[in-house]
Amino acid sequence: MKIRYNAPVTLTFAFASALVLILSITIMPSLTALWFSTPVPFRAKVFQDYIKLFTYIFGHASVQHYMANFTMILLLGPLLEAAYGSGFLLLSIAVTAAITGLMNVLLFPGTVLLGASGIVFMMIILASITNYKKGEIPLSFILVMIVYLGGQIWDALAKQDNISQFAHIAGGLAGSVMGFFRGRPRP
Repeated sequence: MKIRYNAPVTLTFAFASALVLILSITIMPSLTALWFSTPVPFRAKVFQDYIKLFTYIFGHASVQHYMANFTMILLLGPLLEAAYGSGFLLLSIAVTAAITGLMNVLLFPGTVLLGASGIVFMMIILASITNYKKGEIPLSFILVMIVYLGGQIWDALAKQDNISQFAHIAGGLAGSVMGFFRGRPRP
């Protein structure tokens, strides 16, 4: 038996994020702040700040933060790549990162955002609608929206922590739009 690189987008994302984390906690401690977190404040005339609206998803605050995100990404990503294709998953990740990053700098200008949790929620929602038919809404999708996104809304209102429930909600909403926009997965 041989090892196969079965989900190129998911695996490359996981490896790139791991490399950023390893470099950040060893020889380049300012790497995450410089390139892999949303800019605070956002400077419209600085090109790097636009790049960071996409690259913040590769930065993580700790090994535990990375593991929490990539346990789910490595579980869901290959299934979504098989169902929708690598190109669509890459586009979904990029759109979710951009929307979440942009909304964060506009609505929470003093808050740094980093990590892939918005991508995790996009994948959770996208996975819940992989088998829908035109003109129908899967009950599993409705329940996932209630459980996951409802839980995030509750946490946003009830908790004061360093977790961006807003990014989770935005990622989940992006996943639902991307899933319904794309339609049925490929055969």
